[in-house]
Amino acid sequence: GAAIVLTTRIDSSAMNYRRLGRAGLKVSELSFGSWVTYGNQMGESIARECMAAAFDAGVNFFDNAEVYAKGQSESIMGDALRKLGWRRSSYIVSTKFYWGLNDGPNEKNTLNRKYLMQAIDGSLARLGLDYVDLVYCHRPDPDTPIEETVRAMHDIVSAGKAVYWGTSE
Repeated sequence: GAAIVLTTRIDSSAMNYRRLGRAGLKVSELSFGSWVTYGNQMGESIARECMAAAFDAGVNFFDNAEVYAKGQSESIMGDALRKLGWRRSSYIVSTKFYWGLNDGPNEKNTLNRKYLMQAIDGSLARLGLDYVDLVYCHRPDPDTPIEETVRAMHDIVSAGKAVYWGTSE
């Protein structure tokens, strides 16, 4: 595997933070994502080093998605978070749903209630978290009534499995 060498130290006081939409939650202007690297190019040890460097530079927002590396990305990030031992209130984790991990008609390319309620539980288990700070609908779903998706996302937040929800793309 490729090794990443971090040679430049960034002053964490230089990081700017912005509100998440109209909410009071402050997220770093830069986030740390795991899309192409975790599970495909990077294991937990290097991922943890990169996350620690980002956190030391003031990054508090770590982004993921259920579909990244077929769930491995969430598992790697969750393992890294456990080993880093940060206060849960000091960082923000997001994940996204739509693509799914299985091929069933209610498990892939959907935002129906059945899928969403199962997807959040799977992501929380892989991440090893009681809740995510932000859960996204990764894409629009033309086959599911928007009211169904909105109600399911509201219920995920009401159940304490996510603090906020939003849309991506």
